[in-house]
Amino acid sequence: MNLSGPRLKPGVCAVACAGFLFASQLHLEAQTPAAPNWRAFTQLFDTASAREGIVGASVVFVRGGVVTAQHQFGFADRAKGKPVTPRTIFHFASITKTLTAIAIMQLRDRGLVSLDDPVVKYVPELRLVHDAYGSIDSVTIRMLLSHSSGFQNPTWPWTQGKPWEPFEPTEWAQLVAMLPYEELLFKPGSRFSYSNPGFIYLARIIEKLTGDPWETYVQKNIFSPLDLSRSYFGVTPYYAAAGRSHNYSISRDSASGRDSLTDNGPDFDPGITIPNGGWNAPLTDVAKYLAFLANAARGDTALENRYNVVLPHRDFEEMWRARFPTNSENASHGSAEEWMGMSFFIIRRGTKTFVGHTGEQAGFTSFIYVNPVNGNAVVAAFNTLTSRPSAFRIIREAALQMIAQK
Repeated sequence: MNLSGPRLKPGVCAVACAGFLFASQLHLEAQTPAAPNWRAFTQLFDTASAREGIVGASVVFVRGGVVTAQHQFGFADRAKGKPVTPRTIFHFASITKTLTAIAIMQLRDRGLVSLDDPVVKYVPELRLVHDAYGSIDSVTIRMLLSHSSGFQNPTWPWTQGKPWEPFEPTEWAQLVAMLPYEELLFKPGSRFSYSNPGFIYLARIIEKLTGDPWETYVQKNIFSPLDLSRSYFGVTPYYAAAGRSHNYSISRDSASGRDSLTDNGPDFDPGITIPNGGWNAPLTDVAKYLAFLANAARGDTALENRYNVVLPHRDFEEMWRARFPTNSENASHGSAEEWMGMSFFIIRRGTKTFVGHTGEQAGFTSFIYVNPVNGNAVVAAFNTLTSRPSAFRIIREAALQMIAQK
């Protein structure tokens, strides 16, 4: 069964739609080399996506803060035959956590909080969680940022897929009601274990210290100075609805072995999980974010000043310090290839090191990576969650190889 629908010729949307957009917003320079092995990479991107039934996807390569190559595949809305374009809006899920971490570092730099403060100082409701390892006061903000607190992974652990169940908890009170029935899974600070609710607790700290809702704080202190004008949280605003991609899921029937495609529509309610997974944007906005992460101001003093206002690059050097291996078994054999910093993952491939994050929520998946040495960066987004997600891994590894080159 062919789930990908009619194929678009590679690059058609790029040629038709991207010229003015990238030239005006991201200073696309024709004389700049596009990307290492870009043709081979996009062929792999299309082949792997089509083979796995991905409906639509997009990828952008950033060199020195400039978008030098971009590519789209398939459809944002398969039923209407609407192709993915440079303006298509994807959902970036857990990549949102890096925004929450930046906000915490901003408040740290302003002297409003210490990374070694106990979390319960700001979120006293967490005293309801069972801690068999001592006092819950030992859990610090730094541990939340590095996923080493011992808190559970899922925000909503009791879902059974019933139609009346919310996609995620929608109110803080729902999380608080669950806390007496949770426990720390290990001694805080002893190892890595991914925790989604940990970033909701960080968002509560941000809101308590600033008086702003998390979304408002991020809009004012990150999105606005970086000119991420098409980024938003929650339900798509009416004026952007035409650009929003649908998201799809593929399930395999165990009896027949056939795949079936479900169109989940464009929007869903992430509820209270927005601070750990609510960012929606076209890849052009995320490319600006990658330029900021790479500290690629291109000699533009005004842009450099805006970068420093958001967060000095020395803070990223602190956040990108490897703290815990994400696979303790490999680490015990000295072969860990992925580590956790503060919010960002550190990926090692031979002598090369990359920093970034992945995202997966509803039918959307995505990744961002930056090479801190040469400033190359890449963002890719897909609108289909497949039953055998090998394409994501294949494309991600090829993307890492690409940004490793000069």
